[in-house]
Amino acid sequence: MLKNWWKFLGVLLLAYTVYAGFMSEVPRMAILNETIRNLYFHVPMWFTMFTLFAISLYHSFKFLATNNIQYDSKAKEAINTGIVFGILGIITGSLWAKYTWGTWWTGDVKLNGSAITMLMYAAYIILRNSMDDEYKTGRIAAVYNIFAFVFMIVFIGVLPRMTDSLHPGNGGNPAFGNYDLDNNMKLVFYPAVVGWIIIGLWIYQIKNKIAFIKTHQQNEISN
Repeated sequence: MLKNWWKFLGVLLLAYTVYAGFMSEVPRMAILNETIRNLYFHVPMWFTMFTLFAISLYHSFKFLATNNIQYDSKAKEAINTGIVFGILGIITGSLWAKYTWGTWWTGDVKLNGSAITMLMYAAYIILRNSMDDEYKTGRIAAVYNIFAFVFMIVFIGVLPRMTDSLHPGNGGNPAFGNYDLDNNMKLVFYPAVVGWIIIGLWIYQIKNKIAFIKTHQQNEISN
């Protein structure tokens, strides 16, 4: 029971995020207005995605170093979980864009970079499903994963800061923390980030267990 304390923490933080996210006071800012509440959901989705992709990167390196197929499985499941949060990040971002920028999608470099990132990781899944040899698949997928992570950093973290972007903190725009006059938002935002990451890790753990059981069953059948 005690070893699952972090799961209870995640549920509590998420419940707090949902309640405070919709019920707490937020600053009345031009254009943003009530949509600023999406900060508690949209941004943590991306933090969770980055965390899971970083975990996948770590396990890809471990697989290349040890050739232990379990590391490849963990890398795959981290990406499978991370993609879900990436898609949720795009959906919540598109919804936010509709009510602030007047359109579901723009030519914003960060939006396009996010879409490219999702396509790269979708290609990772397709690549894995196109080969049969698990060790060969693992090596190729691991190398691909390393490059995909680097390009993700470039598309989402570097290019938006070097070019014009509508997103806060990019293209010369101030970040939320620089012009948010209501520090009470931080009391919701930071727990939201931690809560969503914990939920993401919980889902990842479940997917790992399912993958392990399936592999064990297949080995029993083959033997």
